[in-house]
Amino acid sequence: MAPPQPLASADNTPSASSSLPLLTPTSTNGTMPDQTPPTMPYSCQPCSRKKIRCDKFIPACSSCRRAEAEAGCVYLAPPPRRRKRKLSGTGNGDGSGGSDASTREKLERYERILVEQGLLSPQEVGEMTTTTTTTTATTAGSGGAGGQAQGMETPVSMLDLDPEASRTGKVVAGHGKSRYMNSSLWRSLEDDDMPVMSEGEEEQEDGGEGEEGDLLTGAFMGRQRSLVYYHPTYAQALVLWETHVDKVEPLCKVLHVPTTRQMVEVVAQQAGLASKAEECLLFAIYHFAVYAMTETECLEQLGQSKATSLQGYHFATKQALVNASFLKNTELPILQALVLLLISCRQSYDPHVFWILTGITVRIAQRMGLHRDGEALGLPPFDVQMKRRVFYQVVALDSMASRMTGTGIGIKPDSWDTKPPWNVDDAQIWPGMTEVPEEPKAATEMIYVLSRACVGKFFLKAGRGTPAQQLQGREEVDAGIREAEDEVENEFIRYCDVMDPLHFLTMVAARSAITNMRMRTTLPKYKWKTAADMERRDFFFLAQKILDTDISACQHSSLKKFQWHVSVFFVWGSWDSMIFTLTSLRKPEIFSDAETEAAWSRVEQIYANHGKELLVSMQALQVAIGRITLKAWDVRARGGMADPMFITSLRSSPKVNPMARTTRYDSGATTLGSTVDSMSPMGFANGSGELSGELGAGMGFEYGNNVSNVEDTDWLFWDQLIQDYQAKGG
Repeated sequence: MAPPQPLASADNTPSASSSLPLLTPTSTNGTMPDQTPPTMPYSCQPCSRKKIRCDKFIPACSSCRRAEAEAGCVYLAPPPRRRKRKLSGTGNGDGSGGSDASTREKLERYERILVEQGLLSPQEVGEMTTTTTTTTATTAGSGGAGGQAQGMETPVSMLDLDPEASRTGKVVAGHGKSRYMNSSLWRSLEDDDMPVMSEGEEEQEDGGEGEEGDLLTGAFMGRQRSLVYYHPTYAQALVLWETHVDKVEPLCKVLHVPTTRQMVEVVAQQAGLASKAEECLLFAIYHFAVYAMTETECLEQLGQSKATSLQGYHFATKQALVNASFLKNTELPILQALVLLLISCRQSYDPHVFWILTGITVRIAQRMGLHRDGEALGLPPFDVQMKRRVFYQVVALDSMASRMTGTGIGIKPDSWDTKPPWNVDDAQIWPGMTEVPEEPKAATEMIYVLSRACVGKFFLKAGRGTPAQQLQGREEVDAGIREAEDEVENEFIRYCDVMDPLHFLTMVAARSAITNMRMRTTLPKYKWKTAADMERRDFFFLAQKILDTDISACQHSSLKKFQWHVSVFFVWGSWDSMIFTLTSLRKPEIFSDAETEAAWSRVEQIYANHGKELLVSMQALQVAIGRITLKAWDVRARGGMADPMFITSLRSSPKVNPMARTTRYDSGATTLGSTVDSMSPMGFANGSGELSGELGAGMGFEYGNNVSNVEDTDWLFWDQLIQDYQAKGG
């Protein structure tokens, strides 16, 4: 029988598998059966990358044929398996314990570890060496008996991690993955041992079916499924990508646009070539892009409603994360995808589930070493910048989630030392760069993200107006606020062009944050009802100033593309200002009629701009604000004022107005008494792609009538509620 001929590609050139041996079944008489295609002894490259079963048929396996990617079905022989490193000095079989050279090498290694951990001084090393040499000789002569008794006693420490070593961990990186190691157990390993251990773990993660052993992911998140048919068309993929770059990325900056664009253009043409990490990131980008689009844009550019598109890409993003084993995988694109998914779902997920998911995100980031600054770890400049970007979004998400649940438990500020990202554009960084880029004294693509980080730093430093802070002295607090204002103005706002939408948003957010700081310093007096009428008026006008800022941002035509962000009370202090305005309008004696009228005009405009959040999303904060709005309006309506539209909507809500429970309320789209929404972070889709709500059911944040019994001037209660939105700019 003639040997099989080498395979050729479409252009008649030998493929990469042409020189590799083929396993071809033969019949008993030595002839080739026509019905059985020849096979290879190993999987093709696309199936190996996607970790799916390959039938190894040639010239193209079934998976690649189904994905219409026959041209990319290439068979490459896997590299020889790395032999396990044998330990030196394991003994000679005669009880001697190995050679003297091996023993001295081990002792020197242990002494070096003790010195690094501060358990042994360098001066003692010399004495130990002399004593140990004598002890070793004695032990050799006596067959090993009593040798340990003659040696020096080893210092003992119960600390697993000493303070000095806590910031000197190591990052093991390779094949696009990274892992941070800092416990005393792992630091005891030599540098050449760590990659071996990491490779062993990856083999365990990727070996066999893998997913079947991940019971937690299988039970709570779902099983692995192919997502080839969930990818959009090439034209739709480019539309979604450009939408993400234009509307989302300027406010998040977790991607490097040039390199991600290359990946999008390749995978959009051949979805079957995407790795699991790339698939995660792609679907997260698509989902966020749809979230940022309007209903009209979805219908015109995607050919379906926004709700349908969101549902499909939301499922695909979650399923892609499961397919990639995101709980174990340490590839940066997977973490980027998880961060983008959580940002886009912050308003729809149950607060407690959202807090758990952000906690998982923090742990993944810590495992990758993002909580330690990349420069100190010796990472390349490009990796340093990208990991800084992602980590600062992780910190913001964790802070937001901890306040949404009211726990206030998040990642501790002293547990990380990652510096803010460099103030550089994406064009100034690229993979493989060796020099740190020079930061220009000008506005860059990072201006919004960096200004928020700067403001957040001063919020941590200045506190939030607690009574303990007042004991420090008003002068000290005011000095801190002036310092924050000077830094924000000099570092960011001075370079802003008011005609640029991103710059305008930066100015609005930063200046409202400074106003919120000043308002927060006065808040304790109002909480404890010690504020004089003049102080109440000052506080009231600070609140009006922040509401004006929010209204102007919502009405600014150039900010329409950022409506996904602006429409959710993004301005620092918006909730504080709304609450204080409404409580003040219940007792308007200290304000003139014109001031009262202007305040109600602002409240009505706020409801018009944020109607979905204030009138539809009936969580605790929205219910409480709705009830106090009705009480304040009842005071005004004594003069025979007709109810405006937003008051009518509040009166018809069973949660806001208990009297409305006797009437049937139909929102037309959303039932106020339902669970959080159909986009549950737990309920995965069935085979048709529609969300199944079994796991997501019953996870709604139900409050009953608890809110109605709270005195609306109890600022301890209000402060707990507004923690829901402080970290995201509200």
